[in-house]
Amino acid sequence: MQLVVARVGRAHGIKGEVTVEVRTDEPELRLAPGAVLATDPATAGPLTIETGRVHSGRLLLRFAGVRDRTAAESLRNTLLIAEVDPDDVPEDPDEYYDHQLMDLDVVLRDGTEVGRLTEISHLPSQDLFVVERADGTEVLIPFVEEIVVEIDLEKQRAVIDPPPGLIDDRAEIASSRDADTGSSEDADTADPADTDSSADTVPPGEAEDVSGTGAGSGPGADA
Repeated sequence: MQLVVARVGRAHGIKGEVTVEVRTDEPELRLAPGAVLATDPATAGPLTIETGRVHSGRLLLRFAGVRDRTAAESLRNTLLIAEVDPDDVPEDPDEYYDHQLMDLDVVLRDGTEVGRLTEISHLPSQDLFVVERADGTEVLIPFVEEIVVEIDLEKQRAVIDPPPGLIDDRAEIASSRDADTGSSEDADTADPADTDSSADTVPPGEAEDVSGTGAGSGPGADA
């Protein structure tokens, strides 16, 4: 099966090197010199890795036939895709390929269902579980061991222990609105003598409308 293992970033220098956003926990295997990778868009590849090195914490690659900055820049945002045996598993038992985690049931420690894992978003800082709830909305769960406490592939589930507000933010917003509504009701029943009579003189449609809303991202691998 084909899995995305990196995304090409900007050109580095003038000799055809590019930075890459690594999307695999095994770059030494998937992004080694000599590796031949398919691409998205397909017209950009296939690409053969000629050299690789780490510079200032970032992986730099040079591909065969890419010899200058212009050619390197033309590859920007191209996805690099490796052919992977679906039966392969990472050497580290605490690491997983994306395809192993797709469609897992996401539940709390007490068994409460949160939703279904539909995607893993790979960010520079960490990976995120994209979890679809029963009502069709999505919640983002950082794939870190403090939150994702268990992956059980046999039972096809991921157990999470989220901090307050991570998955129940809507409930908190609703609670806040209820509190605001309660305050309004209290104001309606206040003693008229305590009310500024000038408030009654605001013409309809000129009152100010004030509202607001507000809205999280571990170990994981594509291949």
